[in-house]
Formats: sequence, structure tokens, C-alpha cells
Amino acid sequence: MTTTSPDFEEATLDLLRKRIHEVPEYPIPGVLFRDITPLLGDPVAFGALTDIFVSLCDRYEATTVVGIEARGFILGAAAAARAGVGFVPARKAGKLPGAVRSRTYQLAYGTDTVELKEDALSPSDRVLVIDDVLASGGSAEAVLDLMRPSGATVAGLAVLIELRFLKGRERLAPALGDAPLTALLPM
Repeated sequence: MTTTSPDFEEATLDLLRKRIHEVPEYPIPGVLFRDITPLLGDPVAFGALTDIFVSLCDRYEATTVVGIEARGFILGAAAAARAGVGFVPARKAGKLPGAVRSRTYQLAYGTDTVELKEDALSPSDRVLVIDDVLASGGSAEAVLDLMRPSGATVAGLAVLIELRFLKGRERLAPALGDAPLTALLPM
């Protein structure tokens, strides 16, 4: 995995930063939740974030975006549509019809299961995985593992926020290999 540092305008990153609200003790005591709802409600900020993800699609020559449930759906789908590439949702267990691959993973505060349709990706796909937050890395690692049998190439992983103290980047290094991880707002 290569580390990429955002080369985006600081004023744009500052706009994004200002639209993220911190919610203490949510969803459980001891957790400081980063709420991106205000960012999504601001068309200028959301548009700027979408433009950044589109530029990463272009930079990494992505043909497909995989968005991780739930907020990664919103960010990834908007970027994919604007970039003119396909979109594939990585969903929580039981939400996708047909044959799926599943993986259970550890969260910072519990466990969860993510699924990907078996026929969603092919060896010709170059995939940019998009999510809102990289915390412990469990959900992203699970999605990367679920992609492997398809033969698709991981073009990169892009997140809005990286919670560095949870060391998700280190956990993802083996799964990403040489693919870049871009965190716009490391915290």
C-alpha cells in the first residue's frame, strides 16, 4: 500500500472539516462519532467532496466504485455517477438478493457482516473503494477480501476521515498491497 497525501486545496478541505460535527458518546459511551450529515446537506461542500472523489477515480483509472454501507453508498454513488463509472454497493448482511459473498469483521465497538454480490465485479474492473471513515479498518478489509475472488483490481481506497489512533491503515496494508489509501481528513 502506498500512502497518498491529499493534494487538494486546503480551503476545500477546511470547508469539509467545518461541515463535520462531533457527537460524543454515540453510538455507545466512549465513542466520538463524526456526523457528516451537515456536509451532505450543504450542496457546495458535498459537491466539492464529490469532485475530489471523481478526481481520484480519474487518477487511479477506476472503472467501478464500491461504496461501503451506509455513508460510503452516498459518497461512492455520487462520485461514480459524476465520473461515469459503475457503482457496486457493499451491504450489510441480508440486504442483497441472489448469490453473495459474506464476511464478518470486528468494529471498534462490536462486530458486523458485509456482503458483496458474487457477480458484481469481474477481472476487467479497476475498483476504487470509497467510505466515509477509516477507523479500525474492519469493514474496508472485509470488502477488499470479498472482492478478491472476482479477480478485480483494487485501484485504491479513499475515505473522507481517517481516525489514525485506531490504526486502520496498518491493518489494511496487507489487503491493499500497492494500491493507494487516500484519507482527506486525517484526525
